[in-house]
Amino acid sequence: MRRLATLIVAVATVATACGDGSGDTLTIYSGRSEDLVAPLIDRFEADGVDVEVRYGDSAELAATILQEGENSPADVFFAQDPASLGVVANAGLFSRFGDDVAGLVPAAFRDPDGEWVGVSGRARVVVYDTTKIDPTALPRTEDGFADASWASRVAIAPTNGSFLAFVAAKILIDGEDATLEWLRAMASNEAPTYPKNSVIVAAVDDGEVDAGLVNHYYLFRRRDEVGDVVAANHFLTGGGAGSLVMPAGVGILRSSDNPTEAAEFTSFLLAADSQQYFASETYEYPLSAGVAADPNLPPLASLSTPELDLSMLATVLDRATDLVAEAGLL
Repeated sequence: MRRLATLIVAVATVATACGDGSGDTLTIYSGRSEDLVAPLIDRFEADGVDVEVRYGDSAELAATILQEGENSPADVFFAQDPASLGVVANAGLFSRFGDDVAGLVPAAFRDPDGEWVGVSGRARVVVYDTTKIDPTALPRTEDGFADASWASRVAIAPTNGSFLAFVAAKILIDGEDATLEWLRAMASNEAPTYPKNSVIVAAVDDGEVDAGLVNHYYLFRRRDEVGDVVAANHFLTGGGAGSLVMPAGVGILRSSDNPTEAAEFTSFLLAADSQQYFASETYEYPLSAGVAADPNLPPLASLSTPELDLSMLATVLDRATDLVAEAGLL
């Protein structure tokens, strides 16, 4: 894939600088940021397993693993999105989870062949200014925002990984032509563009823009930072790409020197204490049965999520970037 080839060149030096893995240490490549998951990994290490974590962008780490191949020092890839996991899975570099592990996670949030499993979920939502928008006026799907009545009112982050994953999902669900038409409509509507989700949420909450397409948990973080907010999340009900729930997940490298410890880490992430951490500390959806999400979130089962093999996102991610550029949004 063109995008991955570029990333491989960009990260080759970084990969070399990381050094060799050790059979005595569990090496985790984490596309999840250190401030989010380091406390959780510290808990695992306190149970007696030495851990080395290499943090970075999920797509870049996936490219690093492809470049390293069977010689990768990584034991576990802990990614923030299924597209990055799918890249490694499609290269045949993951071992397969048994039903005892994969069965802990709903089928919608794991690879159908057991190559990776989701451990927490992030829903796509519309964040909106409650002083300007009646939620009953919001459309059922993202397609409604192509209407001229929403011109200059709905922000997007066209370079952000989660937005590109959403576009990839739209390609798989609606096809390339419909996706390009929607992107062009957003460009014609002069949709305000921002670099990332957190900035969109702040802009909506500050009255700078009426609404934005983001992941759900950024509003919770905003509330932690500033206290009371005027912004609110709206979950689209039409079952399209705008209702996507993207799991963060893990895969165990087939070349791992520490497969037992890697399996223990996966089980640790799916255990009740860790699932509760995701619910209460990162405001994500827990994916293992028996742990409830934050009470301010609708139940995961109630969301109108599209039926989609999430590993397939990796196959159209480059095309998603192409279409965003073709529409004039980059």
